[in-house]
Amino acid sequence: MAEATRTYGVCRYVSDGTRHQWSLEGIEPHVAIRLKQLFPKIPKQSAGPFLLPADLISAADIDWFMSRYPLRISAADRRQLEIDKTGFVERQDHLENILLPTFKADAMTGLREGQQLRNYQAQAVEVLRYRKSLLLGDEGGLGKTFVAAAFLCSVPGTLPAAVVCDAHMQIQWLEKVTGFTHLRVHCIQKTRPYALPPADVYVFRISQIMGWADIFATDFFRTVVYDEPQSLRTGASTAKGAAAKVLTQHTEYHLGLTATPIYNYGVEMWNVMRFIDETVLGEYDDFMREWADSYGRIAHPKALGSYLREQHVLLRRLKSDVGQELPKVSRIIEYVDYDEKAVRSVEDLAMALAIKATTGSFTERGSAVRELDIMVRQATGVAKAKAVAQFARLLVEAGESVLLVGWHRAVYAIWQEALSDLEPAMYTGSESAAKKNHEKDRFLNGETSVLIMSLRSGAGLDGLQHRCSVVVFGELDWSPGIHQQVIWRVDREGQQSPVTVFFLVVEDGSDGPIMEILGLKASEAHQIVDPFTGPESTDRDTARFQALVQRYLNRSSGAQKNVQKKAGVKPHTKALEQQDLQQLLDG
Repeated sequence: MAEATRTYGVCRYVSDGTRHQWSLEGIEPHVAIRLKQLFPKIPKQSAGPFLLPADLISAADIDWFMSRYPLRISAADRRQLEIDKTGFVERQDHLENILLPTFKADAMTGLREGQQLRNYQAQAVEVLRYRKSLLLGDEGGLGKTFVAAAFLCSVPGTLPAAVVCDAHMQIQWLEKVTGFTHLRVHCIQKTRPYALPPADVYVFRISQIMGWADIFATDFFRTVVYDEPQSLRTGASTAKGAAAKVLTQHTEYHLGLTATPIYNYGVEMWNVMRFIDETVLGEYDDFMREWADSYGRIAHPKALGSYLREQHVLLRRLKSDVGQELPKVSRIIEYVDYDEKAVRSVEDLAMALAIKATTGSFTERGSAVRELDIMVRQATGVAKAKAVAQFARLLVEAGESVLLVGWHRAVYAIWQEALSDLEPAMYTGSESAAKKNHEKDRFLNGETSVLIMSLRSGAGLDGLQHRCSVVVFGELDWSPGIHQQVIWRVDREGQQSPVTVFFLVVEDGSDGPIMEILGLKASEAHQIVDPFTGPESTDRDTARFQALVQRYLNRSSGAQKNVQKKAGVKPHTKALEQQDLQQLLDG
């Protein structure tokens, strides 16, 4: 007579009609310890029952766990577990077959005569068709927009579709989709619903969607495409995030297009994925337990990147992967002269704010940190603005067309005055979408050799590679993703010259701390998005702006005492803690 198999607890399938879970109950203590090690989403302090989502990947993991620690399970629940585990295996096999080099797609329908999709783009279409949710993270210039257009015109049941993009991208979407396919496109004109004309694709500016939430809830749209979904990295707590959440919930297909899903730190990926596939990273508390360290940072970014790829929810190819590798971009850090008076003019107030950032009330500290950042960054930009303009002029005189990048209006004003004879085009946050397109055309048509662009206006912009191969960053951003988005405007297919990027910096002000932080952020984002492309520095900072605060706290003790006296605060040397500062910055 065969000996009964030893079991260590019970596994049950539980459902309340809307939420389906696996409940692991009565697990023996030593097995429970092992279970929590293997499933970090289970709270360490939980005594059971232990709940896991009833999705395909959980079924595969539970089945694997039960092969080592058998659990009692009913025949009906065992069948459910087997069905889901088999579904997981079949899905993985099918998706991996799609991504094999030998994959050949069927001919795409709905494309205009003479247009065709490349094989790697067709693979993305097939992954989305099968999986229904995809974050397409292909490197800039590999045609993510064309993938979206081909998917919509060739896959039945995907129309009508909603495209959500930045304001300056609305016309580009219209031109690219209608030039590549026979789809009818309508650009949404208002922030409130109106009678929509017949169309296949409706293009929304992201600032418009909060007024259309009620229409989204009617299931009118079958597909949503988020162009640069990192714009939603603050999650559903904002009006636009809440509207996007409704749109995702009431559409069948979800596609995100971005090569830089992370602008700051890796935890932003959770918010971004909620609009693409909310099941893949689970609930926020589970995600933080499973992936984050005690500072709220991703503990193992490469592992997270690998996991997202294994689930085929993140698909990313580099130019080198598809035979389009361009010459490597030359990145040059150049120290320039600056007006010391401009930096010194804010010195006393900057030190007072730095002190208040470590000594004031919670509200005062938050306000002080933000004000310090704004004030010192602008003062730094103004201090070097004339030298930056002169640098750009020298490049133009040498025969180059220049993309000159900044952030503050006061800096733009100095550049415009210094370069007035060159009549620079303006593509910043101050122009309307129509004006931006007009200014871009002036640059592309050769009417001017300088395009002044805002750091955060570059995402998705196409065409500059045909006119320009030189980028000059006259001001820096805290996020490395912002810089990379700008560089990809010229480092893309169609570029005929090696791309050179100049970062013009000064010894004082905010440039030093920002460059230090950029190294850290780039490391974490790189490991998540490109976990297999080699090691990078992983030195950790302690806070986003702590270096900037510390720079002014480290001024001479005599100066600090004078400022403390003027500010009416008591001397205090406590360092600004990471968690406190992040809370302050988040408001």
